[in-house]
Amino acid sequence: MSPRQIEIIRRTWKQLAPNSDDAAKLFYRRLFQIDPSTKPLFASVDMPAQRKKLMQTLGSAVIGLQDLDALVPIIEDMGRRHADYGVTDAHYDSVGEALLWTLKQGLGEDWNDDVQEAWTRIYRLIADTMRSAAREAAA
Repeated sequence: MSPRQIEIIRRTWKQLAPNSDDAAKLFYRRLFQIDPSTKPLFASVDMPAQRKKLMQTLGSAVIGLQDLDALVPIIEDMGRRHADYGVTDAHYDSVGEALLWTLKQGLGEDWNDDVQEAWTRIYRLIADTMRSAAREAAA
């Protein structure tokens, strides 16, 4: 990621942070809409706590962009845990689609091609790292 992309992510994250619970609600609503196979994964989950956890995790990833060597092991651990929850490779695509859609809704007129590219890159980094760790754990 370029320094400019990191700045874009940090700036736009600060814009969304004050409305984090609303953003998380939008995210999960959209995720369950585009990929109903994800909904059973949350059947016994406390959704208000899950929404908070989602936003905290994203916030930590945004902060961690400056030190990827420290961030990657945390993301790998998440990938291994998510595999235990039943998350599949296809779910990562749905999550990415729902995340970008949510960001676009939350940022409104501030959403543009540069913002989309920056967030797509960070999400791909996270998803690819989690997928890889899950595959290694399964092997």
